[in-house]
Amino acid sequence: MKEVTRKIPKKDALGLLLGKPVYTDDLSPKDALIVKILRSPHAFAKIKSIDTSKAEKIDGIECVLTYKDLPRIPITRAGQGYPEPSPHDWYILDEYVRYVGDEVAIVAGKDEKVVEKALSEIKVEYEILEPVLDFEKAEGHSSIIHPEKETHPMFEIGFDAKNNIAASYEMEIGDVEEELKKCDVIITERFYTQAQAHVAFEPHTAASYIDMHGRLVIISSTQVPFHVRRILSEAFNIPIKDIRVIKPRIGGGFGGKQAIHGEPFVAAVTLKTGKPAKIVYSRQEVFEATYTRHPMRYDITLGATKDGKLKVIDMKGLSDTGAYGEHALTTFMVAGSKTLPMYNKVDAVRFSGKVVYTNKVPAGAYRGYGAIQGNFALESAIDILAEKLNMDPIEFRKKNMIREGETSPIFKIMGEGREGVDMIVRSCKLNECVEEGMKLINWKEKFPRKKISETKFRGVGMAIAMQGSGIANIDMGSAILKLNDDGSFNLLIGATDLGTGSDTILAQIAAEVLQVPTENIIVYSSDTDLTPFDVGAYASSTTYVSGNAVKRAAEKMKRMIIREGALKLGLDESKVDFDGKYIFEKDGSKKVDLKELATVLYYTENQKQLIADASYVGEESPPPFMAGFAEVEVDIETGKVRLINYVAVVDCGVTINPNLARIQVEGGLVQGIGMTLFEDVKYSPSGKLLTNNLMQYKIPSRKDIGNIIVKFVESFEPTGPFGAKSVAEIGIDTPPAAIANAIYNAVGVRIKKLPITPEKILMGLNNN
Repeated sequence: MKEVTRKIPKKDALGLLLGKPVYTDDLSPKDALIVKILRSPHAFAKIKSIDTSKAEKIDGIECVLTYKDLPRIPITRAGQGYPEPSPHDWYILDEYVRYVGDEVAIVAGKDEKVVEKALSEIKVEYEILEPVLDFEKAEGHSSIIHPEKETHPMFEIGFDAKNNIAASYEMEIGDVEEELKKCDVIITERFYTQAQAHVAFEPHTAASYIDMHGRLVIISSTQVPFHVRRILSEAFNIPIKDIRVIKPRIGGGFGGKQAIHGEPFVAAVTLKTGKPAKIVYSRQEVFEATYTRHPMRYDITLGATKDGKLKVIDMKGLSDTGAYGEHALTTFMVAGSKTLPMYNKVDAVRFSGKVVYTNKVPAGAYRGYGAIQGNFALESAIDILAEKLNMDPIEFRKKNMIREGETSPIFKIMGEGREGVDMIVRSCKLNECVEEGMKLINWKEKFPRKKISETKFRGVGMAIAMQGSGIANIDMGSAILKLNDDGSFNLLIGATDLGTGSDTILAQIAAEVLQVPTENIIVYSSDTDLTPFDVGAYASSTTYVSGNAVKRAAEKMKRMIIREGALKLGLDESKVDFDGKYIFEKDGSKKVDLKELATVLYYTENQKQLIADASYVGEESPPPFMAGFAEVEVDIETGKVRLINYVAVVDCGVTINPNLARIQVEGGLVQGIGMTLFEDVKYSPSGKLLTNNLMQYKIPSRKDIGNIIVKFVESFEPTGPFGAKSVAEIGIDTPPAAIANAIYNAVGVRIKKLPITPEKILMGLNNN
């Protein structure tokens, strides 16, 4: 291949390094009003009265808006398909505030100083209500977090507001109870995962203005511009045609920007005043008032025969969605759908549970999206079961895990593949990933542990993982290719580059089809007026879904070029081909340069613009696979864990750009390691987030994560563009279980509640 599999630098790399103005705040109108939000000091309260008169009189203040000034239309902020599988339970402003940091009023003025002064002059009287702060006590609590009648789901998701249930789900294949009776060894364990903050370098930012045609224009650091347009249309009851959303460069998203955040507030100001407006969240606001990962609890029951045949998996979960139900059902289901198929030879499997409301920071999309929570529980339990069976945990996995050419009933029942048809895993090198990882970590030499000194022990542990490539039969991507008169191409895509390099990847795919250099593909992405529809960057979809759309558009463009070239040469199309530079006679000497053909087409002969478009919806979601191996050193005097080595061996199909694929895996690993060992979200007894800054919320530095080794075991996915599958999320999934398993192997302490801290290890050592 000519362009695919090349380590091409990101298209935006030089501009970013040179500090070019490319982010939302850089591109906001210079005369934009500054927008800030008055936020609730209470976890749960009803606004009895709100007096904005003093604030409105301050010189330089343009408007102060409360719930009385805005439409009361329930929406979901989640950008995830339509109709959304999230309850419509959020209002731009509401008389109820449901967590510390919830929006009370919008203030806009000429500069930050006057806006801050106005915020301090707003007087609010609250009826303070008893908050629900423990998600294990939320169901049936006397406080109903969403008592309003307007809140509703768009279809059945197990929503039960009166009992604080945002969603629920249950499925069973086979008879779990009967199959457990046939098992020689049964284990039942409970695991907890915590909330996790995204900590993208660029905070949530949005700007707005009215264009010359009277249309509302939004500039936003969003992962989902087309969803933002649709949600704003619904929230303000204005036509989609009257809204334009532009996404510039994004300084990281990780799922935190897969929703609307500041966009409705600037839109409300612009619609009220007719003036441009912008909002830039402070780091504290990002922590307190955007999204976290869903905290979850899982009760896992596994049953096996004494020869190591896994017969039963039963996972019962409880998820905390916080104050609003964004992504409530889907993150919970993914905890099952992206873990259970790994062990496809069981006789019975059950997955069930509920997602509950609490008066905490809303949970939403986060890289790994439920899979990391489910993986920690299941892969920890697998090690526990293997020990009970006196089996090496790797041998147990290899005996029971999915292989190429196989399927799982989970795919069909939980939404993967075509309706009524089991998805066959056509590309799976999981076994090879495991074997290669064993070699790289030196498993046979190091397992289970080595004594380093009287107080320090080293252990190794591992976990396997799978993800998906887009959401089958739901999410669509599209692309437009336009031939320019110098023989270059414009690639117009709605796909959203978050800093991942997807613009570069998609350009490489187009270039490979057309056999031209990638630099001849000029990418323009993510403007709802000018680029074709795409659901956005989430669910590891861009390379697979948008990439397939680009490939189809490029193939169509190539056919157009051959047809027009044949006409120019006076030949039948069947006798002509195109090699990226010339349209030429296959068995002769006639040829025409692409640049010459384009010039002729646009200026003199048979004049026409060549434009090709294509769309793609995946009928299935081919999973990437990974084996993760951790080597840790534990000090039994202090409980401190030092991560020595982390090995990640990944099957993501053909790597379109190996450098960018490696960076994706490394970034995911660091976030997974952070969740495992460092990141701890803490609240006060009254529900205020205490870890609301980077002094209190610890993310790992380069010195904290030891040696990271990433290797790709290449497979070929026949449904993917040039054999590619996704790679964006798979790296994050294995660290919690792999590190927990390694710690257990080192010192015999099994940590089942994240994060793993020295205190928990010392307590475990004292209890042994």
